[in-house]
Amino acid sequence: MKQLIQAGQAHLAGLRAIRDGAALELAEGWGMDVAAGLATLHAALASGEPLYGVNTGFGKLASTRIHEGELAKLQLNLLRSHAAGTGEDLPRAVIRLALALKAMSLARGASGVRPEIVETLLALLEHDMLPDVPSQGSVGASGDLAPLAHLSLVLVGEGSATDTTGVRRDGDAALLAIGRLPAVLGPKEGLALLNGTQVSTALAIDALFRAEDLLRASLLTGAMSVDAARGSDTPFDPRIHALRGQPGQIRTAAALRGLLAGSAIRESHRHGDVRVQDPYCLRCQPQVVGACLDLMEQAALTLEREANAVTDNPLLVAGGELLSGGNFHAEPVAFAADTLALAIAEIGALAERRIALLTDPVLSGLPAFLVQAGGVNSGFMIAQVTAAALASENKSLAHPRSVDSMPTSANQEDHVSMATGAALRLRPMLDNLQGILAIELLAAAQGIEFHRPLTSSAPVETAHAALREHVAPWDEDRLMAPDIAAARRLLAGHRLAALVPLA
Repeated sequence: MKQLIQAGQAHLAGLRAIRDGAALELAEGWGMDVAAGLATLHAALASGEPLYGVNTGFGKLASTRIHEGELAKLQLNLLRSHAAGTGEDLPRAVIRLALALKAMSLARGASGVRPEIVETLLALLEHDMLPDVPSQGSVGASGDLAPLAHLSLVLVGEGSATDTTGVRRDGDAALLAIGRLPAVLGPKEGLALLNGTQVSTALAIDALFRAEDLLRASLLTGAMSVDAARGSDTPFDPRIHALRGQPGQIRTAAALRGLLAGSAIRESHRHGDVRVQDPYCLRCQPQVVGACLDLMEQAALTLEREANAVTDNPLLVAGGELLSGGNFHAEPVAFAADTLALAIAEIGALAERRIALLTDPVLSGLPAFLVQAGGVNSGFMIAQVTAAALASENKSLAHPRSVDSMPTSANQEDHVSMATGAALRLRPMLDNLQGILAIELLAAAQGIEFHRPLTSSAPVETAHAALREHVAPWDEDRLMAPDIAAARRLLAGHRLAALVPLA
């Protein structure tokens, strides 16, 4: 399957497909734009004027002129010297996105590269021969230099790449396996390849997709907890949310109404319940998760724009000029990642409070720690502690990274975005959130069973049945960790998220 995308007009749905395995096909005509940009670059080079990164050094060395005979060596040395990353390799899904984003950016024609550079990026993506890229080493300004250098080394037959079977090849062997030859870089091509925000943007987009799925899952587990605690659906009445007018709140309230519609558990206590109001973790789900949804959609808008952007430097612009600027500064991506971090932390914090409620017999009316014969059995006592630990860790990780800056390149690059670190930290945060929701799924399913033979709504019962395919009810104490792992695997797919009617 291929995603046909006009350069500069990609949508997140198409990028999700590419992340998940689709190849990228650029719409017809992109080669003409690239050829026009290349002609402009050659004309500027022929003028003899100093052109940053083309016939000069880089960063603090920008005033150093490079002899014409060394221009190709300049670009190759740039890739080699800047491949200074460290840490674990980036996930394959992120590399797929980064390759696509870099190809789309170069295809805009403002970077001065040859068509074959773009074609090789597309070929690596199509054959799933993905460069090995260490995750650490970018501060999110002057572009994601180190990770993009590692990615780009494969194009010149250096570095390494790994195929779908896990076989790692040297760069030249990787190119041979997909029918390509190593490139000899032309003027500016090395700089165009490693200058840009594609890695930080790919990390943030990948995190956005996971966060969207987990937000949906949190509404499902939240609805299950409402029924398990015999809570009220009145707080989700549309008239309440219309009076405030916050769009995310309105949408999440509607989703919760849909998830609880038809619940016999709810109907059993609709009248005569002495409780007037539920605790906030049940009652205020639309206000909290809806605000998170609004933040995530703002982040999505920023990231979709960045996915379509040209972010290297200098740039060939209308009128045939080569202009130096700062599109490589990833401040928008850093802000988007920090926004996602806030949402992820808050979704998990609210879910942890629901777990605590379910395990507290005073608040829930259920057996203590959701197990009969308490005392000899501890039930969900420590599972709630685990959820609390994960929520606490996410609160620390949610501190904004965009407010930090470390001057680099002998103070030439004196303010940086830290966007790559901001996006990288979303992965462990999402893993933590998935763990919290897995524990809530287990706890809420256990709570619902104390109300049998009454049933919950159709979507809640579907989720309950899906969990019970892998995890038995908690009749007496056993190892809890395998149950949490099984619930996490269920959440990792789209099966539960698909049950949530989030219009």
